[in-house]
Amino acid sequence: VAKARANVRKHGISFEEAQEIVLAATPVLGAETRAVSASLGRVLAEPVVSTRTLPPADCSAMDGFAVRSVDLASVSATRPGSLPVVYEVAAGGQAPRPLAAGEAARIFTGAPLPPGADAVVRQEDCELGAGRVQIRVRPAPRDHVREAGEDLRAGDRVLEAGEVLRAAQVGLLASLGRGGVSVHRRPTVALLSGGDELVEPDGDVAGGRIVSSNSYTLAAQCQEIGAEPLYLGIAADRPQDIERRLRAGLSADCLVSSAGVSVGDHDHMREVLTRLGCRL
Repeated sequence: VAKARANVRKHGISFEEAQEIVLAATPVLGAETRAVSASLGRVLAEPVVSTRTLPPADCSAMDGFAVRSVDLASVSATRPGSLPVVYEVAAGGQAPRPLAAGEAARIFTGAPLPPGADAVVRQEDCELGAGRVQIRVRPAPRDHVREAGEDLRAGDRVLEAGEVLRAAQVGLLASLGRGGVSVHRRPTVALLSGGDELVEPDGDVAGGRIVSSNSYTLAAQCQEIGAEPLYLGIAADRPQDIERRLRAGLSADCLVSSAGVSVGDHDHMREVLTRLGCRL
């Protein structure tokens, strides 16, 4: 690569200079609103600010028992504690009342922590029977508790304009309750192949003709980077045919032609582009 760039510098502008020229002449495409479910791979046109606190409340990180850690301060593996199980809280549910001193509540992963409780003991460290639970470990305050807002708080700036939406970002937008999102429009890229020797893949290759494979490669590369290819077909080596096909692609954001730009008698691309008002 270094050798190739040195060669370019010797004969003209550098790779970086060429890139700067192209980018300077390339406007940012406008925005459109897309469903979050159809936003994968799109580029954000606006920052995203959280409108929710996640988790919305202190919740259990384990299946087990919600307790007051002070009630189990003297518990050990050889001296288990025993507490009555007064109710249970499932994910999506609510405790019917605050947990009182000396009580435990059956709790499941993701369920909100009952008021009064400050820890969760994993069910692997407990033994349930006859409405009571035996606990063999001493819990510390906030053990196995996910704090409210641990992931996000309302007002947090979570995504920036210009970010590409990958799977994780799509899931994040959904968790914020976003049905739609503002993204930049996908660029359309018109693709033109030129040459009397070219045929489509199902064409006759007799007499030295070849398949126009470049157009398929370029179209696939456009799709790989999130652009929408517009295939203009194969132009014959005649200025009129090249111009007719190019005009059909002038509504695209970008035009890519393959061949016809050298100095041979059958290379008409430059003269046609000039006639169309393009500037080299």
